[in-house]
Amino acid sequence: MSKFWSSIVHQLDPYTPGEQPKGTNLVKLNTNENPYGPSPKALAAIETYAGDRLRLYPDPNSTDLKKAIADYYGMGINQVFVGNGSDEVLAHIFQGLFQQSKPLLFPDITYSFYTAFCGLYKIDYELIPLDNDLKINVSDYVRNNGGIIFPNPNAPTGCLLALNEIESLLQANTESVVVVDEAYIDFGGESAVTLVNHYPNLLITQTLSKSRSLAGLRIGLAVGHADLIEALDRVKDSFNSYPLDSLAIVAGVAAFSDDDHFKSTCERVIESRVSMSRALTKMGFKVIPSAANFLLVKHEAHNGIALAQGLRKQGVIIRHFHQDRIAQYLRITIGSEQDNQRLCMVLKSLITEQ
Repeated sequence: MSKFWSSIVHQLDPYTPGEQPKGTNLVKLNTNENPYGPSPKALAAIETYAGDRLRLYPDPNSTDLKKAIADYYGMGINQVFVGNGSDEVLAHIFQGLFQQSKPLLFPDITYSFYTAFCGLYKIDYELIPLDNDLKINVSDYVRNNGGIIFPNPNAPTGCLLALNEIESLLQANTESVVVVDEAYIDFGGESAVTLVNHYPNLLITQTLSKSRSLAGLRIGLAVGHADLIEALDRVKDSFNSYPLDSLAIVAGVAAFSDDDHFKSTCERVIESRVSMSRALTKMGFKVIPSAANFLLVKHEAHNGIALAQGLRKQGVIIRHFHQDRIAQYLRITIGSEQDNQRLCMVLKSLITEQ
Protein backbone atom coordinates (compact mmCIF):
# COMPACT_ATOMS: atom_id res chain seq x y z
CA MET A 1 0.00 0.00 0.00
CA SER A 2 1.09 3.55 -0.63
CA LYS A 3 0.27 6.81 1.09
CA PHE A 4 -0.11 8.30 -2.38
CA TRP A 5 -3.07 6.10 -3.32
CA SER A 6 -6.56 7.55 -3.58
CA SER A 7 -8.76 6.26 -0.78
CA ILE A 8 -10.84 4.08 -3.11
CA VAL A 9 -7.77 2.09 -4.20
CA HIS A 10 -7.38 0.68 -0.69
CA GLN A 11 -10.93 -0.65 -0.86
CA LEU A 12 -10.76 -2.37 -4.25
CA ASP A 13 -10.92 -6.13 -4.73
CA PRO A 14 -9.65 -6.37 -8.32
CA TYR A 15 -10.67 -9.05 -10.79
CA THR A 16 -8.14 -11.87 -11.17
CA PRO A 17 -7.78 -12.87 -14.84
CA GLY A 18 -7.01 -16.39 -15.92
CA GLU A 19 -3.34 -17.23 -15.86
CA GLN A 20 -1.31 -16.81 -19.03
CA PRO A 21 1.54 -19.26 -18.29
CA LYS A 22 4.93 -18.65 -19.85
CA GLY A 23 6.06 -22.25 -20.00
CA THR A 24 6.16 -24.38 -23.13
CA ASN A 25 4.54 -27.73 -23.87
CA LEU A 26 1.54 -26.86 -21.71
CA VAL A 27 -2.06 -27.81 -22.39
CA LYS A 28 -3.76 -24.47 -21.69
CA LEU A 29 -7.46 -24.99 -20.92
CA ASN A 30 -8.02 -22.24 -18.36
CA THR A 31 -9.16 -19.06 -20.15
CA ASN A 32 -11.82 -20.23 -22.64
CA GLU A 33 -9.78 -19.28 -25.68
CA ASN A 34 -10.83 -20.73 -29.01
CA PRO A 35 -8.51 -23.55 -30.17
CA TYR A 36 -9.14 -22.66 -33.79
CA GLY A 37 -7.62 -19.57 -35.34
CA PRO A 38 -9.30 -16.37 -36.50
CA SER A 39 -10.95 -16.01 -39.87
CA PRO A 40 -8.35 -15.95 -42.68
CA LYS A 41 -10.18 -12.85 -43.88
CA ALA A 42 -9.44 -11.13 -40.56
CA LEU A 43 -5.76 -12.01 -40.79
CA ALA A 44 -5.60 -10.78 -44.38
CA ALA A 45 -7.29 -7.51 -43.41
CA ILE A 46 -4.68 -6.90 -40.72
CA GLU A 47 -1.83 -7.65 -43.11
CA THR A 48 -3.29 -5.38 -45.79
CA TYR A 49 -3.87 -2.48 -43.41
CA ALA A 50 -0.59 -2.63 -41.49
CA GLY A 51 1.88 -0.09 -42.76
CA ASP A 52 2.25 3.66 -42.94
CA ARG A 53 -1.39 4.21 -41.96
CA LEU A 54 -0.59 3.11 -38.41
CA ARG A 55 0.89 6.56 -37.80
CA LEU A 56 -2.69 7.89 -37.93
CA TYR A 57 -5.26 7.71 -35.15
CA PRO A 58 -8.07 5.22 -35.70
CA ASP A 59 -11.65 6.28 -36.36
CA PRO A 60 -12.87 7.29 -32.88
CA ASN A 61 -16.36 6.02 -33.72
CA SER A 62 -15.23 2.70 -35.27
CA THR A 63 -17.89 3.40 -37.88
CA ASP A 64 -17.05 0.54 -40.25
CA LEU A 65 -17.13 -2.01 -37.44
CA LYS A 66 -20.38 -0.66 -36.01
CA LYS A 67 -21.93 -0.86 -39.49
CA ALA A 68 -20.75 -4.44 -39.93
CA ILE A 69 -22.29 -5.42 -36.58
CA ALA A 70 -25.50 -3.48 -37.28
CA ASP A 71 -25.88 -5.15 -40.68
CA TYR A 72 -25.15 -8.59 -39.21
CA TYR A 73 -27.90 -8.25 -36.60
CA GLY A 74 -30.33 -6.15 -38.62
CA MET A 75 -29.97 -3.10 -36.37
CA GLY A 76 -29.34 0.60 -36.87
CA ILE A 77 -25.77 1.78 -36.45
CA ASN A 78 -26.97 3.98 -33.58
CA GLN A 79 -27.89 0.78 -31.70
CA VAL A 80 -24.29 -0.49 -31.59
CA PHE A 81 -21.46 0.33 -29.21
CA VAL A 82 -17.92 -1.07 -29.39
CA GLY A 83 -15.06 -1.06 -26.92
CA ASN A 84 -11.69 -2.47 -25.97
CA GLY A 85 -12.96 -5.95 -25.16
CA SER A 86 -16.33 -6.64 -23.58
CA ASP A 87 -14.79 -5.93 -20.16
CA GLU A 88 -14.43 -2.26 -21.10
CA VAL A 89 -17.94 -2.24 -22.54
CA LEU A 90 -19.21 -3.69 -19.26
CA ALA A 91 -17.24 -1.12 -17.26
CA HIS A 92 -18.96 1.70 -19.15
CA ILE A 93 -22.33 0.02 -18.56
CA PHE A 94 -21.73 -0.20 -14.82
CA GLN A 95 -20.69 3.44 -14.68
CA GLY A 96 -23.23 4.84 -17.12
CA LEU A 97 -26.33 2.77 -16.33
CA PHE A 98 -26.00 0.96 -13.00
CA GLN A 99 -25.16 3.77 -10.58
CA GLN A 100 -28.71 3.88 -9.21
CA SER A 101 -30.39 4.30 -5.82
CA LYS A 102 -31.58 0.68 -5.84
CA PRO A 103 -29.23 -2.35 -5.84
CA LEU A 104 -27.96 -4.07 -8.94
CA LEU A 105 -28.90 -7.77 -9.14
CA PHE A 106 -26.71 -10.57 -10.46
CA PRO A 107 -26.06 -14.26 -9.66
CA ASP A 108 -23.99 -15.36 -6.68
CA ILE A 109 -21.93 -17.57 -8.98
CA THR A 110 -21.10 -15.67 -12.14
CA TYR A 111 -18.45 -13.56 -13.87
CA SER A 112 -16.43 -12.14 -10.97
CA PHE A 113 -15.68 -8.87 -12.75
CA TYR A 114 -19.21 -7.75 -11.80
CA THR A 115 -18.32 -7.40 -8.12
CA ALA A 116 -15.03 -5.70 -9.05
CA PHE A 117 -16.91 -3.08 -11.08
CA CYS A 118 -19.35 -2.55 -8.21
CA GLY A 119 -16.42 -1.86 -5.91
CA LEU A 120 -14.80 0.52 -8.38
CA TYR A 121 -17.95 2.53 -9.04
CA LYS A 122 -19.45 2.17 -5.54
CA ILE A 123 -22.56 0.40 -6.76
CA ASP A 124 -24.82 -1.31 -4.24
CA TYR A 125 -25.64 -4.86 -5.31
CA GLU A 126 -27.42 -8.04 -4.26
CA LEU A 127 -26.29 -11.54 -5.14
CA ILE A 128 -29.15 -13.79 -6.25
CA PRO A 129 -28.37 -17.46 -5.50
CA LEU A 130 -28.40 -19.97 -8.33
CA ASP A 131 -30.70 -22.92 -7.71
CA ASN A 132 -29.48 -26.36 -6.60
CA ASP A 133 -28.63 -27.24 -10.20
CA LEU A 134 -26.53 -24.05 -10.50
CA LYS A 135 -29.08 -22.46 -12.81
CA ILE A 136 -30.58 -18.96 -12.89
CA ASN A 137 -34.23 -18.73 -11.88
CA VAL A 138 -35.57 -15.56 -13.51
CA SER A 139 -38.45 -15.27 -11.04
CA ASP A 140 -35.87 -14.53 -8.32
CA TYR A 141 -35.07 -11.27 -10.14
CA VAL A 142 -38.60 -9.91 -10.08
CA ARG A 143 -38.04 -7.43 -7.26
CA ASN A 144 -37.03 -3.81 -6.83
CA ASN A 145 -33.68 -3.21 -8.44
CA GLY A 146 -31.43 -0.64 -10.05
CA GLY A 147 -30.50 -3.01 -12.86
CA ILE A 148 -29.99 -6.68 -13.67
CA ILE A 149 -27.02 -8.36 -15.32
CA PHE A 150 -26.14 -11.99 -15.97
CA PRO A 151 -24.16 -13.93 -18.56
CA ASN A 152 -26.03 -16.25 -20.88
CA PRO A 153 -24.73 -18.91 -20.90
CA ASN A 154 -23.65 -18.20 -17.33
CA ALA A 155 -19.98 -18.36 -16.42
CA PRO A 156 -18.44 -20.43 -14.96
CA THR A 157 -21.38 -22.88 -15.04
CA GLY A 158 -22.17 -22.86 -18.77
CA CYS A 159 -25.91 -23.09 -18.02
CA LEU A 160 -28.20 -21.49 -20.60
CA LEU A 161 -31.41 -19.51 -20.18
CA ALA A 162 -33.91 -20.00 -22.99
CA LEU A 163 -34.99 -16.92 -24.89
CA ASN A 164 -38.57 -17.16 -23.59
CA GLU A 165 -37.28 -17.03 -20.00
CA ILE A 166 -35.33 -13.85 -20.74
CA GLU A 167 -38.42 -12.35 -22.34
CA SER A 168 -40.55 -13.21 -19.31
CA LEU A 169 -38.04 -11.36 -17.13
CA LEU A 170 -38.16 -8.33 -19.42
CA GLN A 171 -41.95 -8.30 -19.31
CA ALA A 172 -41.85 -8.33 -15.50
CA ASN A 173 -39.01 -5.79 -15.23
CA THR A 174 -39.62 -2.64 -17.25
CA GLU A 175 -38.20 0.08 -15.00
CA SER A 176 -34.48 -0.76 -15.02
CA VAL A 177 -31.84 -1.89 -17.50
CA VAL A 178 -31.39 -5.62 -18.09
CA VAL A 179 -27.98 -6.59 -19.49
CA VAL A 180 -27.48 -10.04 -21.00
CA ASP A 181 -23.76 -10.77 -21.26
CA GLU A 182 -23.47 -13.09 -24.27
CA ALA A 183 -19.75 -13.81 -24.31
CA TYR A 184 -20.46 -17.51 -25.00
CA ILE A 185 -23.82 -17.43 -26.77
CA ASP A 186 -22.48 -18.68 -30.11
CA PHE A 187 -21.60 -22.10 -28.69
CA GLY A 188 -25.14 -23.32 -28.20
CA GLY A 189 -27.65 -20.59 -27.41
CA GLU A 190 -30.00 -18.20 -29.15
CA SER A 191 -29.01 -14.55 -28.88
CA ALA A 192 -31.41 -12.14 -27.19
CA VAL A 193 -30.45 -9.53 -29.80
CA THR A 194 -33.76 -10.42 -31.47
CA LEU A 195 -35.57 -8.91 -28.46
CA VAL A 196 -33.77 -5.56 -28.49
CA ASN A 197 -36.28 -3.71 -30.66
CA HIS A 198 -39.15 -4.86 -28.44
CA TYR A 199 -37.64 -3.92 -25.06
CA PRO A 200 -35.98 -0.49 -24.74
CA ASN A 201 -34.36 -1.47 -21.40
CA LEU A 202 -32.52 -4.49 -22.86
CA LEU A 203 -28.80 -4.32 -23.63
CA ILE A 204 -26.79 -7.21 -25.09
CA THR A 205 -23.02 -7.46 -24.78
CA GLN A 206 -20.80 -9.75 -26.82
CA THR A 207 -17.12 -10.29 -27.54
CA LEU A 208 -15.03 -11.35 -30.51
CA SER A 209 -12.59 -13.08 -28.16
CA LYS A 210 -14.33 -16.46 -27.99
CA SER A 211 -16.32 -17.59 -31.00
CA ARG A 212 -14.40 -15.40 -33.45
CA SER A 213 -10.93 -16.19 -32.02
CA LEU A 214 -9.76 -12.58 -31.67
CA ALA A 215 -8.96 -12.49 -27.95
CA GLY A 216 -5.60 -10.84 -28.67
CA LEU A 217 -7.24 -7.83 -30.34
CA ARG A 218 -9.74 -6.99 -27.57
CA ILE A 219 -13.02 -6.26 -29.37
CA GLY A 220 -16.27 -6.03 -27.43
CA LEU A 221 -19.69 -4.73 -28.36
CA ALA A 222 -23.12 -3.85 -27.06
CA VAL A 223 -26.42 -3.77 -28.92
CA GLY A 224 -29.49 -2.00 -27.56
CA HIS A 225 -31.85 0.94 -27.78
CA ALA A 226 -30.21 4.11 -29.11
CA ASP A 227 -30.76 5.88 -25.77
CA LEU A 228 -28.70 3.25 -23.93
CA ILE A 229 -25.99 3.39 -26.58
CA GLU A 230 -25.81 7.17 -26.30
CA ALA A 231 -25.14 6.85 -22.57
CA LEU A 232 -22.23 4.49 -23.27
CA ASP A 233 -20.84 6.82 -25.95
CA ARG A 234 -20.92 9.73 -23.49
CA VAL A 235 -18.99 7.70 -20.91
CA LYS A 236 -16.52 6.45 -23.53
CA ASP A 237 -15.80 9.94 -24.85
CA SER A 238 -15.18 11.13 -21.29
CA PHE A 239 -12.66 8.33 -20.80
CA ASN A 240 -10.99 7.28 -24.07
CA SER A 241 -12.13 8.44 -27.49
CA TYR A 242 -10.01 5.79 -29.26
CA PRO A 243 -10.76 2.47 -27.53
CA LEU A 244 -10.25 0.34 -30.64
CA ASP A 245 -7.11 0.50 -32.75
CA SER A 246 -7.17 0.43 -36.53
CA LEU A 247 -6.11 -3.22 -36.81
CA ALA A 248 -8.88 -4.32 -34.45
CA ILE A 249 -11.44 -2.39 -36.49
CA VAL A 250 -10.50 -3.89 -39.85
CA ALA A 251 -10.14 -7.40 -38.39
CA GLY A 252 -13.52 -7.13 -36.71
CA VAL A 253 -15.20 -6.06 -39.93
CA ALA A 254 -13.62 -8.97 -41.78
CA ALA A 255 -14.55 -11.45 -39.04
CA PHE A 256 -18.23 -10.54 -39.34
CA SER A 257 -18.02 -11.04 -43.11
CA ASP A 258 -16.75 -14.62 -42.79
CA ASP A 259 -19.79 -16.51 -41.53
CA ASP A 260 -18.60 -19.84 -42.91
CA HIS A 261 -15.44 -19.82 -40.80
CA PHE A 262 -17.35 -18.60 -37.76
CA LYS A 263 -20.01 -21.31 -37.98
CA SER A 264 -17.62 -24.15 -38.78
CA THR A 265 -15.30 -23.42 -35.83
CA CYS A 266 -18.24 -23.07 -33.44
CA GLU A 267 -19.58 -26.42 -34.64
CA ARG A 268 -16.20 -28.05 -34.03
CA VAL A 269 -16.09 -26.69 -30.48
CA ILE A 270 -19.64 -27.93 -29.83
CA GLU A 271 -18.79 -31.41 -31.14
CA SER A 272 -15.70 -31.55 -28.92
CA ARG A 273 -17.73 -30.37 -25.91
CA VAL A 274 -20.21 -33.19 -26.41
CA SER A 275 -17.50 -35.84 -26.77
CA MET A 276 -15.54 -34.52 -23.78
CA SER A 277 -18.66 -34.45 -21.65
CA ARG A 278 -19.31 -38.10 -22.46
CA ALA A 279 -15.71 -39.08 -21.71
CA LEU A 280 -15.69 -37.28 -18.35
CA THR A 281 -19.07 -38.74 -17.40
CA LYS A 282 -17.70 -42.23 -18.04
CA MET A 283 -14.86 -41.43 -15.63
CA GLY A 284 -17.36 -40.66 -12.89
CA PHE A 285 -17.44 -36.88 -13.18
CA LYS A 286 -20.61 -34.88 -12.71
CA VAL A 287 -20.77 -32.59 -15.73
CA ILE A 288 -22.96 -29.48 -15.61
CA PRO A 289 -24.84 -29.22 -18.95
CA SER A 290 -23.06 -26.48 -20.88
CA ALA A 291 -23.90 -24.28 -23.86
CA ALA A 292 -20.49 -22.57 -23.70
CA ASN A 293 -16.97 -23.48 -24.83
CA PHE A 294 -16.13 -24.94 -21.43
CA LEU A 295 -17.37 -27.51 -18.93
CA LEU A 296 -17.80 -27.27 -15.17
CA VAL A 297 -17.21 -30.69 -13.65
CA LYS A 298 -16.55 -32.40 -10.34
CA HIS A 299 -15.78 -35.93 -9.13
CA GLU A 300 -17.56 -37.02 -5.97
CA ALA A 301 -14.63 -39.18 -4.90
CA HIS A 302 -11.82 -36.70 -5.52
CA ASN A 303 -10.98 -33.25 -4.19
CA GLY A 304 -11.21 -30.47 -6.75
CA ILE A 305 -8.10 -28.62 -5.62
CA ALA A 306 -6.08 -31.84 -5.62
CA LEU A 307 -7.21 -32.63 -9.15
CA ALA A 308 -6.35 -29.12 -10.36
CA GLN A 309 -2.91 -29.37 -8.77
CA GLY A 310 -2.37 -32.84 -10.18
CA LEU A 311 -3.25 -31.65 -13.67
CA ARG A 312 -0.88 -28.73 -13.35
CA LYS A 313 2.01 -30.95 -12.31
CA GLN A 314 1.55 -32.80 -15.58
CA GLY A 315 1.36 -29.64 -17.68
CA VAL A 316 -2.42 -29.28 -18.00
CA ILE A 317 -3.76 -25.88 -16.84
CA ILE A 318 -7.45 -25.54 -16.02
CA ARG A 319 -9.40 -23.04 -13.88
CA HIS A 320 -10.38 -23.63 -10.27
CA PHE A 321 -12.56 -21.28 -8.21
CA HIS A 322 -12.56 -21.07 -4.43
CA GLN A 323 -16.20 -20.08 -3.89
CA ASP A 324 -17.81 -22.54 -1.49
CA ARG A 325 -20.54 -23.78 -3.81
CA ILE A 326 -18.15 -24.59 -6.65
CA ALA A 327 -14.90 -25.27 -4.77
CA GLN A 328 -14.97 -28.93 -5.80
CA TYR A 329 -15.48 -28.14 -9.47
CA LEU A 330 -13.00 -27.70 -12.30
CA ARG A 331 -13.74 -25.39 -15.22
CA ILE A 332 -12.24 -26.87 -18.36
CA THR A 333 -11.99 -25.01 -21.65
CA ILE A 334 -12.78 -27.02 -24.78
CA GLY A 335 -9.45 -27.23 -26.59
CA SER A 336 -8.12 -28.92 -29.69
CA GLU A 337 -8.72 -32.65 -30.02
CA GLN A 338 -5.12 -33.29 -29.01
CA ASP A 339 -5.43 -31.10 -25.91
CA ASN A 340 -8.76 -32.65 -24.95
CA GLN A 341 -7.33 -36.14 -25.22
CA ARG A 342 -4.32 -35.16 -23.11
CA LEU A 343 -6.61 -33.72 -20.43
CA CYS A 344 -8.74 -36.87 -20.29
CA MET A 345 -5.68 -39.11 -20.15
CA VAL A 346 -4.17 -37.17 -17.23
CA LEU A 347 -7.48 -36.99 -15.36
CA LYS A 348 -7.97 -40.73 -15.77
CA SER A 349 -4.54 -41.37 -14.32
CA LEU A 350 -5.21 -39.04 -11.37
CA ILE A 351 -8.51 -40.60 -10.36
CA THR A 352 -6.99 -44.05 -10.72
CA GLU A 353 -3.99 -43.23 -8.53
CA GLN A 354 -5.85 -41.47 -5.72
